[in-house]
Amino acid sequence: MAYNTRTEHEPLSNRLVAVCVVNELSSTDSESEYCKYWIDWFVSLEGNEYFCAVDDEYVTDRFNLTNLNSEVLHYQKALELITDNMPSKPMANELREQVEKSANHLYGLVHARYIMTARGLGKMYEKYKHGEFGLCPRYHCSQHPLIPVGLSDVAYKEKVKLYCPRCEDIYCPKSRKHARIDGAYFGTGLPHMIFLNYAANRPAPSEQRYVPRIFGFRIHEVAELHRWQDEQREQQKKRLGITSSS
Repeated sequence: MAYNTRTEHEPLSNRLVAVCVVNELSSTDSESEYCKYWIDWFVSLEGNEYFCAVDDEYVTDRFNLTNLNSEVLHYQKALELITDNMPSKPMANELREQVEKSANHLYGLVHARYIMTARGLGKMYEKYKHGEFGLCPRYHCSQHPLIPVGLSDVAYKEKVKLYCPRCEDIYCPKSRKHARIDGAYFGTGLPHMIFLNYAANRPAPSEQRYVPRIFGFRIHEVAELHRWQDEQREQQKKRLGITSSS
């Protein structure tokens, strides 16, 4: 598929069409086109389900893009593509591919900043509530929804992982298309910012865990470790003034 911006026939303030996805298998005379804005097109792509749609006002505010020009090749052209302001003049195939790749990367970096805002957090929280990021594979977490998290805020360092607020552990995405996403596009603080803003909806940590046994007897070293962990948890609860539920 290919896409082209179509803004030359109408004012930028009244754009109805920004991105056209063209079915290249059809003939030139009977091309079927489905047109939408670039950001809408991007988040609708298979494999981009973890992303939310960044508001136009956020992307067009240069303050929110501070220093990103040094991190993205063909920054200006990539920004024009994302904001549906790409000039209509033809572009060499190689350059076009580079600009498209840069636009994807730029959007990811902007996305990481946007989801730290109140509006961005709200969108990601809604996706989390509906289980759009997947469910925890740990049995004792009872399929609790997961949240994307990066292990580094620097691009190209780590792929995205999924955090479970019940067991407080991270997991790799099941799907390869999601496992390839750069973790920097979500940042290291998303889960924790969500529950700072939605503290009343933070799930209680899962205290259940699997205990290894042989012929019904607990394995000694593991049992000792679990006993120590339980004691540490109870001491922390006492320090925080939390009453144990029984």
